[in-house]
Amino acid sequence: MKPTRAKRILIVHAHPERTSVTRQLVETASEVLGAQGHAVMQSDLYAMGWKAVFDGRDFPERVNPDRLSFVEESGHAFSNACQTPDVEEEQRKVLAADAVIFQFPLWWFGMPAIMKGWVDRVWAFGLAYGYRGAGNAYRYGEGGFAGKRALLAVCVGGPALDYSPRGINGPLEQLLFPITHGTLFFPGMQVLPTFAVYGTARIDARGMAEAAAAWRDRVERLFEDEPLAFRPQNGGDYPDRHVLAEHVAPGQVGLMAHIADVSRPAAGARERCSADPSATHPER
Repeated sequence: MKPTRAKRILIVHAHPERTSVTRQLVETASEVLGAQGHAVMQSDLYAMGWKAVFDGRDFPERVNPDRLSFVEESGHAFSNACQTPDVEEEQRKVLAADAVIFQFPLWWFGMPAIMKGWVDRVWAFGLAYGYRGAGNAYRYGEGGFAGKRALLAVCVGGPALDYSPRGINGPLEQLLFPITHGTLFFPGMQVLPTFAVYGTARIDARGMAEAAAAWRDRVERLFEDEPLAFRPQNGGDYPDRHVLAEHVAPGQVGLMAHIADVSRPAAGARERCSADPSATHPER
């Protein structure tokens, strides 16, 4: 079914090998979204030679040349339009997008350093945090990216069993919580359940076809699927904006306490494409 209104989607992806599973799934997403009539933007971080290190070079016009305060300098650069051109361009794409898809291989239980560096530099003070100069008043459900959808598509070298609820690596949804809840929900994005492909280190043609078909189905539903039920800061569950009220999720602690409806699929729980259960290495 074609959408009633064309939307703009940004795909941020990080893998240096053009034949990788990650890159093949990027092509699939672009094809599906284009066929639906959407406008697709891409940030191919390796091809761009993205500067991953967040440092003083990001602030051409320093407020304080003697001591580097990232919050102070980031806020000044963003509010005074004196950020570096590459950061400004990526912010332009994010702000123009109705949805942002992040596609990457799981390296040491997180995103590649080049993608983390993209977030570090693009998520400026006054935009992704410190919104409206109000400190932490607008976070976790509100902020500069409110109303935008976000989706992670992660390629995992090892088997799904290792990332199951009692798997040795820990549940994927909890490993990715700092990204889904912190990086994305913090500035207001509606975060969809993560799409994961397992066993990518030794995936064969059949496994790749199955993964692409499952991914195609998810991309087609990008604007239909329900987001994860993360608890908003200002929705009443956090009376002091810091700690859950005693009557909310009583007796429950840890990451999952911050998801309102734990009966719904958490990140990574919907698709578990695993072509080779014996695979234990990162995506090639």
